[in-house]
Amino acid sequence: QMQLVESGGGLVQAGGSLRLSCAASGLTFSSLVMGWFRQAPGKKREFVASISWSGDSTYYADSVKGRFTISRDNAKNTVYLQMSSLSPEDTAVYYCAADWSPHADYAQSLDYVYDYWGQGTQVTVSS
Repeated sequence: QMQLVESGGGLVQAGGSLRLSCAASGLTFSSLVMGWFRQAPGKKREFVASISWSGDSTYYADSVKGRFTISRDNAKNTVYLQMSSLSPEDTAVYYCAADWSPHADYAQSLDYVYDYWGQGTQVTVSS
């Protein structure tokens, strides 16, 4: 059974940084395309970043490009989201997602292709 567990959320001041982690278990992590999404109160869930299973391909939403970095450690079955220069607009619940994709090594921004989701971790940025 696939499980994704996020951690690292919290309260941070504007301009600060946080690193989110997502630990995966249950499937071969090195065959999973991984993504981060977020949902702010009253808004739709939106794509943040994705990384292919090899790590060679990454893709970012325009709103986070240059500020956030997605990475993965296949030996630890973990994907990370390093967030810097945070602003109150980044306040949201952040979700980790996994797409079982052993034959297609590319990052994915479409939420409907992701098969598994974590429970989310709250990130709050104060002004």
